[in-house]
Amino acid sequence: MAAAAAVWGRCWSRAWLCRRAGQGCGRHYRAALCAELKQPLAIEEVDPRPVRPHEVRVDVHFCGVNFADILVCHGQYQERPQLPFTPGMEFAGTVLETGTDVSAVKEGDRVIGMSGFNGMAEECVVDHKALWQIPEGVPLREAAALPVSYSTAILALEHRARTQPGETVLVTAAAGATGLAVIDVATNILQAKVIAAAGSDEKCQLAMQRGAHSSVNYSQGSLKEAVRKLVGSGGVDVVIDTVGGDLFLEALRSLAWEGRIVVVGFAGGTIASVPANLLLLKNVSAMGLYLGRYRDQNFPLFSRGLSSAIQYCQQGRIQPHIGAVFKLEEVNDAFLHVTQRKSTGKVLLSLK
Repeated sequence: MAAAAAVWGRCWSRAWLCRRAGQGCGRHYRAALCAELKQPLAIEEVDPRPVRPHEVRVDVHFCGVNFADILVCHGQYQERPQLPFTPGMEFAGTVLETGTDVSAVKEGDRVIGMSGFNGMAEECVVDHKALWQIPEGVPLREAAALPVSYSTAILALEHRARTQPGETVLVTAAAGATGLAVIDVATNILQAKVIAAAGSDEKCQLAMQRGAHSSVNYSQGSLKEAVRKLVGSGGVDVVIDTVGGDLFLEALRSLAWEGRIVVVGFAGGTIASVPANLLLLKNVSAMGLYLGRYRDQNFPLFSRGLSSAIQYCQQGRIQPHIGAVFKLEEVNDAFLHVTQRKSTGKVLLSLK
C-alpha cells in the first residue's frame, strides 16, 4: 500500500484538477468526472439530463468517499462503469424534482441515496427505489455516513454471521468507516463484545472510545497471539475482515469452535487463499459479503439493512463517526487521504 500511496501522491496532485464549462446552454452543475482510469478526477460543469418517469433529481449536500470509489477509478473494482463516469456510491441531499411515476418522495424531502456511481456531483438523478427518506432529528451530514458502512455492518453481523448477544466479535481495520460501524452495531444493537484490531495505537484508542471492549495493534506483532492473550485458546465467535491477506489468515486462525468469518473487503491489497483444513478442524465457516449484490439479488433485505441503520440513528442507538470532510474540488486530496491510511471513520465530500 505504501507504493500505491506514493503513486497516488504523484498522480493526484492539485495541478491535475480542472474545471471546464460544459457544452450547451442553461443551468449547469459541477461533478467529479473520471475520464481516464488511474488518472486524477476533473471537476467539470455538466448539463443536467431530463428526469425519467421513475427517477428523482437530488440536490446533493454530502457524498461518502469509499475505498471502492478509488478502486473503480483504477479499473480494479467488480463493477466497471463506462468512461467517463462520476464516482460516489452514497449521498445525502434534498429532492429537486420527481418523475411522473414517483409518489414515495416529493420536492424538498431530505433523502439518502445508494446507487451505482454518480454521487460526487452537486446534483444526481437516480431511480426512486435507490432513495430513503431521512427522518427528523438526523442531520444530512450524519445520514450520508450510513448507507455503505452501516448497511455492510448490519448485514455482515446479523444476516451473514448471525451474531448473538454476548458473543465476541473481532473486527479488522477497526478505525475505518466499516470497522467503526461494526463496533457501533455489535456493541450497541447486538450486545456483543468487540475486539478492535487496527494498525496504530491511535486507531486502537479511537476504536476503544467508540465502544470496543479491547483492542489489538497488529502492526506490533501477531494478531492471533494477541487475540489468544485476550480470550484464551477458545477464540472469538465472529470475525469481520476488511483487510485480507495475512491478516485474514491470522483472524481465521483466531476463530472459536463453529466460529464465523465474514470477508467484506481487501483494503490490504492482497486476497488470501483459504486453507480448507482450518475450516474442518474447528468446524468454522468462511463467507463473503458483497453489499451491492444484494441490491440486485435480494432488494428487500438490502433495503431493510439501510432502513434499520436510519432507525437506529434516529433513536440515538448508533452514532456515525465522521473523520474528515473535503470540498468537491478537493476530491483528489480526499482519495489520497484514504489511500495513505490517514482516514478514520467516514470521509465525506461536502457539495455546499
